[in-house]
Amino acid sequence: MTRPYQELLSRARSILEKESKKANVNRLELPEPGVLWVGNKTIFRNYAEFPKLLRRDPNRLLMYMAKELATAASLDGERAIFIGRKDKESFSQLIQRYMKDGVICPVCGSPDTHLEKVKRLLFMVCEACGARSVSKVV
Repeated sequence: MTRPYQELLSRARSILEKESKKANVNRLELPEPGVLWVGNKTIFRNYAEFPKLLRRDPNRLLMYMAKELATAASLDGERAIFIGRKDKESFSQLIQRYMKDGVICPVCGSPDTHLEKVKRLLFMVCEACGARSVSKVV
């Protein structure tokens, strides 16, 4: 017994929609930033977890965050110290923006990327699809 073409097509489309919804779930789960204020300094207690999860250089991420927050920053072991009082939301938004600009592949949306320096250019290479794109984050 053969099914009509339209019925098979709609069945295949519904299966693909279910699969694409499962694939769109963000599998890179980042923890909440642990922020503590001491005087006029902001201490980002769990800073070291973020570069490990994003597979990026801790100094490069720190430079990006300091530049975006327009303040001085330094590493102190597993934590980062920023001059001035910054709230948890600003760190969360900065990390999300860093992921969008410098970690997530612009072609396939995979977070499995690494940076490659060729001459003076920094390329983001996707390990899932093989795409090479110039990194927006320096």
